[in-house]
Amino acid sequence: MSGTPNAEAIAQQRPPWAGSEAEWLDALGASPAGLSSAEAARRLAAAPAPKRGRPSGFAGLLLRQLGTPIVLLLLAAACLSVFLGGRVDAGIILGIVAASSVLGAWQEWRASDAVARLLDRVRVRASVLRDGRLVEVGTDAVVRGDVVALAAGSTVPADCRVLSARDCFAVEAALTGETFPTEKAPGTLPADTPLAHRANCLFQGTHLASGTAQVLVVRAGADTELGHVASRLRLRPPETEFESGVRHFGTFLAEVTGLLVLGIFAINVYLERNVLDSFLFALALAVGLTPQLLPAVIAVNLAHGARRMADAKVIVKRLAAIESLGSMDVLCCDKTGTLTEGSVRVHAALDAAGAPSERVLTFAAVNATLQSGFPNPIDAAIRGQHGGDLSAFRKLDEVPYDFVRKRLSVLAAREGKSWLVTKGAVSPVLAVCADAELGDRRVPIETARAGLEARFATLSAEGLRCLGVAVRDLGAAQRAGRDDEAGMTFVGFLALEDPLKPDVRQTIDALRGLGVSLRMVTGDHHLVAGTVARALGVASPRVLTGSELRETSDEALRRRVADIDVFAEIEPNQKERILLAFRKAGHVVGFLGDGINDASALHAADVGISVEGAVDVAREAADLVLLEHDLAVVEAGVREGRITFANTLKYVFMATSANFGNMFSMAAVSLLLPFLPLLPKQILLTNLLTDLPEMAIATDRVDREWVQHPHRWDVAMIRRFMLVFGSLSSLFDFATFAVLWFMLRADPVRFRTGWFVESVVSASLVVLVIRTRGPALRSRPAWPLAAATLAVCVGAALLPATPLAGPLGFAALPPSFYAVLAAIVATYVAAAELVKRWFHSGMGR
Repeated sequence: MSGTPNAEAIAQQRPPWAGSEAEWLDALGASPAGLSSAEAARRLAAAPAPKRGRPSGFAGLLLRQLGTPIVLLLLAAACLSVFLGGRVDAGIILGIVAASSVLGAWQEWRASDAVARLLDRVRVRASVLRDGRLVEVGTDAVVRGDVVALAAGSTVPADCRVLSARDCFAVEAALTGETFPTEKAPGTLPADTPLAHRANCLFQGTHLASGTAQVLVVRAGADTELGHVASRLRLRPPETEFESGVRHFGTFLAEVTGLLVLGIFAINVYLERNVLDSFLFALALAVGLTPQLLPAVIAVNLAHGARRMADAKVIVKRLAAIESLGSMDVLCCDKTGTLTEGSVRVHAALDAAGAPSERVLTFAAVNATLQSGFPNPIDAAIRGQHGGDLSAFRKLDEVPYDFVRKRLSVLAAREGKSWLVTKGAVSPVLAVCADAELGDRRVPIETARAGLEARFATLSAEGLRCLGVAVRDLGAAQRAGRDDEAGMTFVGFLALEDPLKPDVRQTIDALRGLGVSLRMVTGDHHLVAGTVARALGVASPRVLTGSELRETSDEALRRRVADIDVFAEIEPNQKERILLAFRKAGHVVGFLGDGINDASALHAADVGISVEGAVDVAREAADLVLLEHDLAVVEAGVREGRITFANTLKYVFMATSANFGNMFSMAAVSLLLPFLPLLPKQILLTNLLTDLPEMAIATDRVDREWVQHPHRWDVAMIRRFMLVFGSLSSLFDFATFAVLWFMLRADPVRFRTGWFVESVVSASLVVLVIRTRGPALRSRPAWPLAAATLAVCVGAALLPATPLAGPLGFAALPPSFYAVLAAIVATYVAAAELVKRWFHSGMGR
């Protein structure tokens, strides 16, 4: 409910940054204590439903199945057939098309429902005030008028007005392109304030780099700034390599199908055959040639893979990423928490002369205790190591950490004096120092620099991460800014240790055995990173530093990137450059990150991987979320991704071999026979039956070599596979035609019956051959696939003897027909096994 009669209209017209906070609270019928649960539910129900790029729910999926151009033409032709008197045939055609569409929609619906339940485990949530207390809700449940509590690392769920803030800095690169964090605070701004200067608002799609804030949601969904940009530009997620492969494969099949069908229809009309029958026959061939269940098979395979990966403690947010994970050959990751235990310990607090110093530890603890940025293990370790009473220090102000300055400063009062205490990477801290404490005296920083840098290098070479600590007496100052980080006194070093995980080297070796090379991308000093790399088994690690990277062109980086083992002293924006260089060099690259500064890199990677405990912005940007921060989980995910990819390709191979061969043969022989080799309804039934076993492919076993190496979409190889195995299938099809017509003297009805039985049985059995590169008898299929194949073969053989035979245009076959057909099928399966070995030995490469 709004506070005044015209309040809602005012809220719609006024930009969020104009007007006071009180006016906005009144306009939205809200209060600083938030909404009630009932009011929030009412507003959520009344909010416009989000636009979806794909149909949702069973009905939407069914409409998509029925909405393909070929199926629509087939339905129209069948309806026309009803008016021309062919009601029974048209009814059968419509029934088969409906059954096929329902099967595909049902499988996709089951798959999407299972995935939705998995996604709920890692859904990004927001802390909102409901009924006067903070509760966690999904970001899609945030409504206008909600009061949201944000902290460093939080993703902003909507366009919001700042009600209160403390040391709040937001990264708005997604909207403004500016990577440097922007400070946010309450206030009123003119309506014409440009986007980059709207300091009293936070916008959807951005995130907090530091500090905290309470904000009022004023716009949500498509009404946000990001929503306007997306609608104008029609933004879509970048296409994965797997999605690109599917698209190219579909285009290839569509071209082949279109040429063949149009040619067959034209020739049949030229031969003065019934136009409607010719049209239905051509459309039925098109259905047979088109892998109609490919979307459903892909969805089922991906959902099955997602469930298996969830068992391996990997939650899949974007299904196509499963295939990309299987294709991945380079994995970039940080050092801390991934390669190391992530439990940082203070090895030593040393003064500028290198002696142990309680004073250095105390100043570091003041900085770590009073800072309000994102909680991190380093500050926790410093506080734990100090353990003393810091109540004498009172926080006055803070200059938050950012990834350009690489330091954080806290202004603390003690005994009437204000001390600016700075902690951060050694070089940036030294850069703002005028002198250094050496024992009881101070010396100019230029005099001490060489010794300080040598000491820093020695500690780094031992694998210790070093931070610098500096202080400045600011007298009675109550505020501090970046400009105050000058003329400081360097007091000493913090040496931190983070041991390697016990089994990480074995995991890296296992990934290498799977064809995945690991590259370390870290902000740590190059000596620290090099020491860690050597401990992981890289004898002479090749290191590229951030400063060297800045001097390297994109083209030069593309040529060099594959030879680099360690990227050290890397800035956040450079991570994205590294990943794009790997992609341009032809690699499928993954990135594992969990920090505020990892969002752009996660977006840039082919596979973005984060962890359950990561900041919101990292989890939201990731394609996969690990339930454990462990490389072994990634290894298990790679295996599952390759299994899923292999099972998807099995359907593609089937669709481009036996199915294509059968449809091509049927099209060719229709020009030679005085009758159609199969009626349209029989072609559609053949297509439906041969598709049934493929729905069980997701459960099938996969050859070891498919798991041991990364594989990628190769349309050229698929085309060669189709030509070889399609030609083999056509050869035996023509042999079947010859036997039925010349040897068995079959009339049209028995000809169609015999051809139907042989076609369904051979197409089903050949799946058991092409599903493995090795001998079929040595690779046992999963029982659902074996059972489905057996059921279809038996059903097709018995169908001519059932009451359904008459309406479908079949007739019972004598035993001699079955004996001859069985011999043809057995010979075909044996030939397919031999051709498969020849193809995979060299032809398919």
